[in-house]
Amino acid sequence: QVQLVESGGGLVQPGGSLRLSCTASATIVGIYSMGWYRQAPGKQRELVAVISSGGSTNYADSVKGRFTISRDNVRNGMSLYLQMNSLKPEDTAVYYCNLQVGSHADWGQGTQVTVSS
Repeated sequence: QVQLVESGGGLVQPGGSLRLSCTASATIVGIYSMGWYRQAPGKQRELVAVISSGGSTNYADSVKGRFTISRDNVRNGMSLYLQMNSLKPEDTAVYYCNLQVGSHADWGQGTQVTVSS
């Protein structure tokens, strides 16, 4: 099991930016995907953005053109990022980092993002 630790959430005004980070405790080899999901109060968890081991990316329609997912290999692990620009109140949610290897999924503990004036 890979440990995932998110950071970078917080309170931001509409139109502002945040950068989320997720540190994985191991370097993954082979075929996998890493992604960001979010869950707002009273709503189901939804996919925000995903990046494959080959580098291809996919975004929810609601964040296209505003959010950018990226990853980086770091010493003894990997880091996943989500650059969020032009934030809207509807982006308010707990954001979770996900690692998918085959049918196995690992999740982080989540980081709160609140967009409010």
